[in-house]
Amino acid sequence: MPAKPAQVEAVRRFSRFYTREIGLLEEGFLHTPFSLPEGRVIYEVAQHDGVTATELAAALSLDGGYLSRLLRNLQRKGIVRRTRSEEDKRRMVLTLTEKGRDAFHTLDEASRTEIRALLERLSEPERARLVDALTTVRALLGEAPAGGVPYILRDPSPGDLGWVVQRHASLYAEEYGWDETFEALVAEIVARFVRDFDPKRERCWIAEREGVNVGCVFTVAKSKTVAQLRCLLVDPSARGLGIGTRLVRECIRFARSRGYRKMTLWTNDILVSARRIYEAEGFHLVRQGPHEAFGKDDLVEQTWERAL
Repeated sequence: MPAKPAQVEAVRRFSRFYTREIGLLEEGFLHTPFSLPEGRVIYEVAQHDGVTATELAAALSLDGGYLSRLLRNLQRKGIVRRTRSEEDKRRMVLTLTEKGRDAFHTLDEASRTEIRALLERLSEPERARLVDALTTVRALLGEAPAGGVPYILRDPSPGDLGWVVQRHASLYAEEYGWDETFEALVAEIVARFVRDFDPKRERCWIAEREGVNVGCVFTVAKSKTVAQLRCLLVDPSARGLGIGTRLVRECIRFARSRGYRKMTLWTNDILVSARRIYEAEGFHLVRQGPHEAFGKDDLVEQTWERAL
């Protein structure tokens, strides 16, 4: 059955209202030097580590020629780089430079701030109604199923570091039976990160999917030349999406860009999935031994390292 003219006009009216409400018609997207299409490209490259131009064009439904012009402009600005894939030397892939990752975080935080201000005009019941309505719109218009929902990596916001401690404690108690002394250890690591934070040499990433925290990792300074990877975690709800590997790669890239010569990490041998990621990303086991901690007397602690 054909859509009624009034229905068509209602959707058009909403489109005009929403583009005006969130400032999509302004010259600088989210008050940044980037256009809306450039902002979308930066966002997509940030979400898909090692995406090709062809894959990006399909994801954004953009003409290949137009996308090439956008990418050339972003390369000239030092935001995006093209490199040969480590897995397949025939493929040229797109990644964000350090400047590009900073631009992504600026855009992402600006978007969050703007939407937060929009939502704070509403009561909590009104926000719930709005979210439900938007979910219905996405479902009716054919959004990809949940398995295709992307994730983002971002800097921590207020409350996120508390989540890191809470989620480590609850997840490791559930999966490995570790006691509250592990929670205390994570709390000490997080507190030290905040207290002694050096933004030029240290960083935390939070992985977020559908507005929910699903992962984290830290890079901290162990010495002037050695960086330490700490507190890698991926929630069970988001496992199998490559988030763990992506978090580890971000740590390696950041440490390398800051002039560290080596990265180290401490773990336990029962954390099999994490160890597989470390090994795949070039870490090698340098020492291990029996370890009694977290209410367990049969652990084996391990130290892994890799050159940068």
